[in-house]
Amino acid sequence: MEVKTVGVVGAGQMGSGIAQVAAQAGYGVVLLDVNAEALERGLGAIRRSLGKFLEKGRITEEAYEATLRGIRTALDLEALKEADLIVEAIVEDEGAKRALWERVGGLAKPEAILATNTSSIPITALARYSGRPERFIGMHFFNPVPLMPLVEVIRGELTAPATRDTVVEVARRMGKTPLEVQDYPGFVSNRLLMPMINEAIEALREGVATKEAIDGIMRLGMNHPMGPLELADFIGLDTCLAIMEVLHRGFGDDKYRPSPLLRRMVQAGLLGRKTGRGFYAYDEKGNKVG
Repeated sequence: MEVKTVGVVGAGQMGSGIAQVAAQAGYGVVLLDVNAEALERGLGAIRRSLGKFLEKGRITEEAYEATLRGIRTALDLEALKEADLIVEAIVEDEGAKRALWERVGGLAKPEAILATNTSSIPITALARYSGRPERFIGMHFFNPVPLMPLVEVIRGELTAPATRDTVVEVARRMGKTPLEVQDYPGFVSNRLLMPMINEAIEALREGVATKEAIDGIMRLGMNHPMGPLELADFIGLDTCLAIMEVLHRGFGDDKYRPSPLLRRMVQAGLLGRKTGRGFYAYDEKGNKVG
């Protein structure tokens, strides 16, 4: 099917980024959230991101204005009725996603494709909740969405090949590189990344080295652009914990057991950049200050 309108559910960091790249690709976009303030923050993030592209000469003034005109916002799921592709980018919690997809599956038009941006939850399970598993797929973008080229494409057990083909085409039109993986916990990206982050947290807990040394070793010795502890702050420690718990449950292997320090920090509300403090401290603009 031809995709003309993309609905994005969730106006946070990921959802606003997905809305931006969809609009830049020429799709009409409906950005939806249950909170008007979240929508305004999401639009603000899009304006800032596009503004940086404009300053660097990567887009024209016309493209800047056209992208913003292509995005409309909504507070009610009914606004998704005409969307050809609906991408969910809400909290990484299976219960919340189940509740959403049970509703969206009943109101989306029959030919619509339903995609989740989950970073670890099994696609087959979420597809079942939607009631239309053949038209359901994983479309895992990476943060920051406007800059990161990868999209993991994950078919559920019953996802139709035509659904996969359409999503691959959409991702390419957005300027992304879609790579297909199988429906296993954490897929490929987080199955490899999160245990590394978790082990870095364990090394810090055990006193093997300071946070600065751990991150410095991975940057300078392994050529990583960001150390694992700073990256955890960037992702959000609550999200890291949720993914580790999915891996632990899904594989039943204690090598995926979340670090007690990670769990303690989440319990304390020290979630990283979005709360101003995680392994490091951040100012109101998200810049590291300590």
